[in-house]
Amino acid sequence: MDSKSLEEKLAGQLAESEIEFEDAAEDARKRLPVKTEIRIQALIDPVVEETRRYRQMAEEVDARYKRYDELVDQSKDIQE
Repeated sequence: MDSKSLEEKLAGQLAESEIEFEDAAEDARKRLPVKTEIRIQALIDPVVEETRRYRQMAEEVDARYKRYDELVDQSKDIQE
């Protein structure tokens, strides 16, 4: 074999191995588990509970959160 045909053969093998490498990466990606999202419905809102504790220690400057707190209480009464 002359050097030209050897060079072509080597180039062909390298090109095939690159394609196989890409396929291997794609196969590995396909084998990964599907991303799932787990949501748990809570009976209490931890932010509301924490804010109520802070409000026991200090007084709000304005009543912004007080209005939200009243809405939460109303929705809680409706659910019960």
